[in-house]
Amino acid sequence: MNGKGRVHKYGNDVDTDVIIPARYLNTSSEEELAAHCMEDIDSEFVKKVKAGDVIVAQDNFGCGSSREHAPIAIKASGIMLVIANSFARIFYRNAINIGLPILECPEAVASISDGDEVTCDLAKGIIVNETTGARFQAQPFPPFIRKIIDAGGLMKSISDQTVHE
Repeated sequence: MNGKGRVHKYGNDVDTDVIIPARYLNTSSEEELAAHCMEDIDSEFVKKVKAGDVIVAQDNFGCGSSREHAPIAIKASGIMLVIANSFARIFYRNAINIGLPILECPEAVASISDGDEVTCDLAKGIIVNETTGARFQAQPFPPFIRKIIDAGGLMKSISDQTVHE
């Protein structure tokens, strides 16, 4: 990830129903999902978010249902990275499957505030709060998962692989 992203910070147990409310699940349009992302927890989110921004949250981000709509809505809204203390396991896998970078780093979460500017080196797992200068080390993904994320998701990584064979 290159560049800076402004932080949108949330608390514990942000579930998939507030990431993308169930009333919008009748569409698979990424743009439509993005237009309603986070509206039940932060009605101004879609007006505030800009391409390259970052979500920072506390424990159990993405809990609730197993729908892929939640990470799709986040990614389509322009969020380039989600940092949390922990993720619900199915959300974690769904995020990787659709190519949304996520990192677990409790030290960063504790130190980063809403509105701060953050950069991250996903290959090394280094998060820098550009507002305060603080640096944090998250566990980086292994190369095979970075390939999936870099390709834009699991299906795209498989398509890219078959083209090169």
